[in-house]
Amino acid sequence: MRSFILGTDWWTDCDDAVALRLIARAVKAQEIQLLGIGINACMEHSVASLKAFFSCEGLDFIPLGIDRDATDFGGNPPYQERLAALLPHVTNEDAEDAVRLYRRILADAQKPIEIIEIGYLQVISSVLKSTADDISEKSGLALFEEKVSRVWVMAGKWDADGEKENNFCRNARSRVAGKEFCELCSVPVTFLGWEVGYGVITGNGLDHDDHLYAALCDHGSEHGRHSWDPMLVLMALIGDEETAGYLTVTGTASVDAESGENYFVKDDFGKHRFVIKKHEDRFYQEQINRLLQRRER
Repeated sequence: MRSFILGTDWWTDCDDAVALRLIARAVKAQEIQLLGIGINACMEHSVASLKAFFSCEGLDFIPLGIDRDATDFGGNPPYQERLAALLPHVTNEDAEDAVRLYRRILADAQKPIEIIEIGYLQVISSVLKSTADDISEKSGLALFEEKVSRVWVMAGKWDADGEKENNFCRNARSRVAGKEFCELCSVPVTFLGWEVGYGVITGNGLDHDDHLYAALCDHGSEHGRHSWDPMLVLMALIGDEETAGYLTVTGTASVDAESGENYFVKDDFGKHRFVIKKHEDRFYQEQINRLLQRRER
């Protein structure tokens, strides 16, 4: 069984919630192990709302970590407040520091781990820069090289050089983190860009008593939302880009720390890939919507 760590901004957009439903259903079906979740955009109700979401999914045992310094992203996600009301006594202090959570999971791992990132990259970049501590005598780079087999990232806009996308360019923190991640991560990375998820509308057709439907409604997306994060998660769960319905371009990605612009140099021996859709939007939409509504075993 494949094992994952998930990183999410769990921020203002609701495509994170759709993506987390896909993850939750895969865990419940015993298709994967989810070893922990790192929240990389810190808001008042971040931990309580995410814990409540997974509690509604029957998965209240998943360890959560958070970057408490990541308060500079802005925004006001109404679905977080609604979900947090289910666990009124939970606060952000109830979660471990996200970097320590990642280091702990990697240090304890007995088999390869994959990382899915659907938010900002500063937690992963901080892990990569980390040094020996009470958790492990190994550096973050060493832990990654030994324990991480692959990273799946929703970030960038790869249909042209010099493009900007939120997960890289939102603020100084995300721009620097994007640059550091591309330079430091030594394991294979697959990027799914903004241009891939835009126009693939999922989350429509849910039961109206579903907590995911409530989150979509709170966002103003009761008829569905573009599928940046869900498409990345589904591809990662399938585990192979071609099988998931994509062409890949191989090479080396980079991010400008000042502007957040992303660039890509093609190279058959590079460790980075970005994906291009092979099918019409309906193909991906139908796959995701079917999984969102599948019955638990």
